[in-house]
Amino acid sequence: MNRYFEDFTAGQTFKHWPGRTITDFDNTWFTLMTMNTNPIHFDAAYAATTQHGRPLVNGLLVMATVVGMSVKDVSENAIANLEYESVRHTGPTFAGDTLYAETKVLETIASKSKSDRGVIYVETRGLNQRGEEIMILRRKILVPRRPA
Repeated sequence: MNRYFEDFTAGQTFKHWPGRTITDFDNTWFTLMTMNTNPIHFDAAYAATTQHGRPLVNGLLVMATVVGMSVKDVSENAIANLEYESVRHTGPTFAGDTLYAETKVLETIASKSKSDRGVIYVETRGLNQRGEEIMILRRKILVPRRPA
């Protein structure tokens, strides 16, 4: 917790714990709260006629949960999230699935304009309870250097 720029090195991996089980309630309310009108997320009768045969968990809920799980280890001390470079949903998530996450530091970049900070470039993978990857994202985070 409260990691500074100097605490990160390229290749370092964090396994985030605990996991988070996504419920029907989580999915329905998140979907409706964010005004997503695609019935694949909240209409079980409609979802039964689709490829997966049941409602899919809203991908932004998956992303928010996976990123949230990484905060304690990676960005709790951040000045700012600078960029979400890429987000890929590599597998479906259903109500009842438990999400886990792990983050690998890809690069650390010291600021050239401000000596009190730097950027960490990370890749976070979301996994389900069977260890199957369901999401992968890359982001850049501005973090402070350790005070003198």
